[in-house]
Amino acid sequence: MKKLITSCAALLLTAGMAHADMSIQLGGGWDGKTVPEGQQCTLFDGNGSTPPMQISSLPSGTALVHVEFNDRDYPPLSENGGHGVIGYPVEGSSADIYSVPGLAGELPGDAKVVSPAKGTGEYASDGYMPPCSGGKGNNYFAVVKAISSSGDVIEEQVVEMGQY
Repeated sequence: MKKLITSCAALLLTAGMAHADMSIQLGGGWDGKTVPEGQQCTLFDGNGSTPPMQISSLPSGTALVHVEFNDRDYPPLSENGGHGVIGYPVEGSSADIYSVPGLAGELPGDAKVVSPAKGTGEYASDGYMPPCSGGKGNNYFAVVKAISSSGDVIEEQVVEMGQY
């Protein structure tokens, strides 16, 4: 019986190693706890842009990375890219997801606006809407999705951006 349990444990460990989860590291002063100074929206005297991200262990077959930006504490913008979705073509098992400017519909490099922020009126944006709660303590996060060339989500992970 002990040998069977050991064999099952080894099988589980081996299966777990066959699929390594994506590893995502924020850069540019983003620490996942506090939105960096100046990275808020223009309505609150900022000039925010998306946080750069270093992604490793992308799943095999990943052709694109979509980053959905959200405000956990404001229900209308709390899911499905309420603050916008930005897409990046990728190759290989790692990617440098570079920062793109807020409010812009045209982005540098190969980045594309998959869907603009869902804010309206003075909160409308052609692309990513930086944190815009006016320092009320809202929590911002991103859902990073590895996408296949056929458009299927292979893996996704939540990344905390910080509070503003």
